[in-house]
Amino acid sequence: MPTSQDMTTGLDTGLLDALQHQVAVFARRAEQTRLGGTGQLRTTMDRAAYLLLNRLDQEGPMGVKALAAGMGIDSSTVTRQVAPLVDTGLVKRTSHPEDGRAVVLQLSPRGQARLEEVRSSRRDLMARVTEGWTAAEREAFCTLLTRFNSALSAQQSGPRAAGPEPVRPS
Repeated sequence: MPTSQDMTTGLDTGLLDALQHQVAVFARRAEQTRLGGTGQLRTTMDRAAYLLLNRLDQEGPMGVKALAAGMGIDSSTVTRQVAPLVDTGLVKRTSHPEDGRAVVLQLSPRGQARLEEVRSSRRDLMARVTEGWTAAEREAFCTLLTRFNSALSAQQSGPRAAGPEPVRPS
């Protein structure tokens, strides 16, 4: 098995250092703004909540296990993260149509509206941040960032890596 030293041999360590630094700066800035778009409190949303609501919106109602598997996290984490979303009315718990004992999580109309509000704000932020970029530059950045996230996911997951998060054009 190659060591990390073996993997960086022949690569520009200065470039790799710059890349890891820029990723760290990006992560800090993203967390500072929570990629909240316009910066108004009503348009910000916790990262976990956004990802859960987005997944339910894209894939429809599903059980905790399916949601956890699709996000690459464990069921107890999803259960913990979903609880406040249910409490605030953004997600509904319903009975599974075929097995009344099983619980299905579903985006509520309120959750759908809140998600769209946050998405719209984030779209505005992305437009402002990339103002002056060409459409090709935006597309290339999105493609490379998706590829980077997929590679990170594969690195963390090992051989059973989950596929990339779907990119949904706005």
